[in-house]
Amino acid sequence: MTSKARWLAALRFEAVDRLPFWPKLGGAYLKAHGRAGDTFEDVMAFHRWAGSDPEAWTCSPCREERTVTARHERTEGNETVIRYETPCGAMTERHVYDAASQSSHPVEFPVKTRDDVLAMTAFYDDVKVEFDAEAREKAAAFCAAMGEEACTATVIGESPLMVFVEFLAGVENAHYLLADYPEEVGSLFGAIHRVLARRAEITAEKTPTDTVYMMENTSTTLISPDQYRQHCKPMITEYVGIVRAAGKPAILHMCGHLKKLLPDLAETGATAFEAFTSPTLGDATLLDGRRACPDTCLIGGTNAMLWASDNAATIIDRLGHDLAELPHRRGIIPTSAGVFPPGCSPETLRHVIQWLHQQRH
Repeated sequence: MTSKARWLAALRFEAVDRLPFWPKLGGAYLKAHGRAGDTFEDVMAFHRWAGSDPEAWTCSPCREERTVTARHERTEGNETVIRYETPCGAMTERHVYDAASQSSHPVEFPVKTRDDVLAMTAFYDDVKVEFDAEAREKAAAFCAAMGEEACTATVIGESPLMVFVEFLAGVENAHYLLADYPEEVGSLFGAIHRVLARRAEITAEKTPTDTVYMMENTSTTLISPDQYRQHCKPMITEYVGIVRAAGKPAILHMCGHLKKLLPDLAETGATAFEAFTSPTLGDATLLDGRRACPDTCLIGGTNAMLWASDNAATIIDRLGHDLAELPHRRGIIPTSAGVFPPGCSPETLRHVIQWLHQQRH
């Protein structure tokens, strides 16, 4: 089977020739281990060398139009500043780029007060989501270039509570604002949901990718199970329903603590949970996931600390134990769960992949 065929079969709980395995290689790993001019010049070349089965991401077929609000972004050095302008006021968001991880991190959140909640609501109320034919053509070219080497994916967005906690208000202030101004924050969530539902409709109908994601980052270290049931589950179930009605796999990216949420997650109808992170970084094993969610594909099953040990025997022993516990291995796609840590050598990774290729599937 090709990597794409392996992925799609596993998502459907069908037989595969061997378990697919995807180490999530990012810019930090290539920076640490890439050597210009040899086998590691890009991510796909590394996957070919390692024998892994990657998922590859491309743009959404959506664009946003505005009438009375604006979003301006500028980058100077390692800092990116985003300015939101609305009739209700302006807000500022700042991110700082970290060279070691090859990623940006928020250091200032735009929503700080009740007035900011109202302004951000106006910002989302002003959005009109439209089909972007040019972006769709770009995505189609990307998918054609990937061919059978990778399963392709695109993203709708992140549900209202999670984007509020992670990017709009920050963890601590998000909970204060939600407790102090539940009606105002609820209205903001409704405005964000309208935008996401429309993005889901357009994406499900127009994307050429194999799969469609919600980039949730769900974890009970950030929100409570009750908050998930109230603010996340109904909306996510709606997005999933839109995607699956269009015949696409709907996947939830969730890289945190999920064990207390598994019964609720099972009811969302999602095709798969991705970045399913094992203890001790996460809190749910593959067996926990399979017992609570027997019809959901589990993509993950390891964790960054395990790989960072750079000890093939330790990694194989843990992964072998967790796979052996399962009643069957249909609907299982082992991955690094989160981004693959640079502390694990290419040689260790390839050794583990070669072991996986020999396992009963």
